[in-house]
Amino acid sequence: MIIPKIGSWVEIQSYKHNGTLHRVWDETFILQATKRFIIGVNDKTKVTESDGQTWMTKEPAVCYFHSHYWFNVIGTVREDGAHYYCNMSSPILYEQGALKYIDYDLDLKVFPDMTIELLDEDEYTLHKKQMNYPEAIDCILYEQIDVLRKFIYQKKGPFVPDFLDYWYERFLTYR
Repeated sequence: MIIPKIGSWVEIQSYKHNGTLHRVWDETFILQATKRFIIGVNDKTKVTESDGQTWMTKEPAVCYFHSHYWFNVIGTVREDGAHYYCNMSSPILYEQGALKYIDYDLDLKVFPDMTIELLDEDEYTLHKKQMNYPEAIDCILYEQIDVLRKFIYQKKGPFVPDFLDYWYERFLTYR
């Protein structure tokens, strides 16, 4: 896998299974990049939706992407603690200056007390029919939800205590 250069700014592009562009984050700063995983941070970044509407992120986000797992994790630190938004997605790909993945609708939200909420099952069911997700994708995604839950409960990867603080502070040293 080709990887972005540490210290570079890249775009993040989220696609749907049918190949349509879903969402684009203009700038994410790369802090770590290996053939297995990429860590970046964005702060008050412009996001463009598929319909052309734009909005700005409100707070810094530490982004964790993996080339083998079918999820990515966006972590933010708020006054009440660390919040995580986990997208069930294809493994990350880097090409033409952008991090790219397919968003498969299902999401897990992880709260500071480490409770987990599975989101958007209705959207997943609808898109599975509309875009003809293969049965293999369905199996992979639900297996990867279990992998992700283990990461959360065992405090691995982006769920290691102080992970978000460490990477955000590294980001601030580059500014």
